[in-house]
Amino acid sequence: MPQNRKSKIENPKLKYITRTIWILSLVSLFTDMASEMLYPVMPIYLKSIGFSIVLIGILEGFVEAFAGLSKGYFGKISDQTGKRVPFVQLGYGLSAISKPLMALFVFPVWIFFVRAIDRLGKGIRTGARDALLSDEATPETKGRIFGFHRSMDTLGAVLGPAIALLYLHFYPEQYRQMFLIAFIPGVLALASSFLLKDKKKPVAKEKKASSFFSFLIYWKDSPPVYRKVVIGILVFALFNSSDVFLLLKAKQAGFSDTLVIGVYIFYNLIYALSAFPLGHLADRIGMKRTFIVGLCLFTIVYFGMAFELSPYMYILFFFLYGIYAACTEGVAKAWISNISDVKDTATAIGFYTGFQSICALIASSLTGLIWYSYGAGAAFVSTAVVTAGVIVYFLMSNTKADASSV
Repeated sequence: MPQNRKSKIENPKLKYITRTIWILSLVSLFTDMASEMLYPVMPIYLKSIGFSIVLIGILEGFVEAFAGLSKGYFGKISDQTGKRVPFVQLGYGLSAISKPLMALFVFPVWIFFVRAIDRLGKGIRTGARDALLSDEATPETKGRIFGFHRSMDTLGAVLGPAIALLYLHFYPEQYRQMFLIAFIPGVLALASSFLLKDKKKPVAKEKKASSFFSFLIYWKDSPPVYRKVVIGILVFALFNSSDVFLLLKAKQAGFSDTLVIGVYIFYNLIYALSAFPLGHLADRIGMKRTFIVGLCLFTIVYFGMAFELSPYMYILFFFLYGIYAACTEGVAKAWISNISDVKDTATAIGFYTGFQSICALIASSLTGLIWYSYGAGAAFVSTAVVTAGVIVYFLMSNTKADASSV
């Protein structure tokens, strides 16, 4: 086994982007295309059918918290059964079918139900999908594998809003039809997932999960280095609010609606182009170092956004924000998969991503409250200060266990 792993690193001609990684990346591309096609118009559509701002907030908060907790639970089930592909297929299937269902009825209870289906799909597939990616890599190639997947996934976030812009240009305010159009890439994602095959993997020899919250036990049983890393990342997530606040700041600076969507597409394009090479860099210099670089860029962007800027500076900051995302999102999962036991990979990633979702919900609520009470500058500066503290935390947590995982 060590000999094979070494040959994978030393022989640059050896193919490490395997068929499974290509399929998973294409599935994510199609799914993100469908989701991001609707992202800019979802609040507008909900308001057009009678949802208040408060009800929209309750809806999104509920479904995100639900999805977050389900990531840990279904990640644990995936590890216990040794199966990955069925969770991937079911998860992407639920997300695909939720798109046209949004256009059928406008009753609030129905909208809550359909959005819950979509987010449940994400919760079911996340841990199993990322574990499947991890199973295809060695510890020395995790960064580039997760980086490649993030590149393809984020490319969907470029194509989706671009299609939405083009459609709304010719068919203004025809929002319900967009949900039907988004079903097309969703079906392509589901169809692609049936090309995947499970491989034999170690199965966790423990009692089957008896409750929705049984995955929480993993925190006590996880390696100490896992807890150190996850604590740092989740503290950051607790203040890392939705990208909507950055877009709102650009809007307040005088950007038109079209330009706001355009700068969002630009950010995703930079992210998509950078994720793979920066994942490769993480394999060379270490996951922790690359993640810290990303946090430094994030701090610069949020400090800068606290002030009034020229349009060119906003574009520069969205460029840096794309680099930050490429340095952190895929790298964090690669890092966690390297410091957890192979039989617990889906549980470890599911636990992390689940609580990350809940922290993101709290972060957006907190940022909105600070923005409302003290202004945009205070909201951005407070986030930047906390991020600087997280950077110090990771720089100081340089134990022997940490060193082996960077």
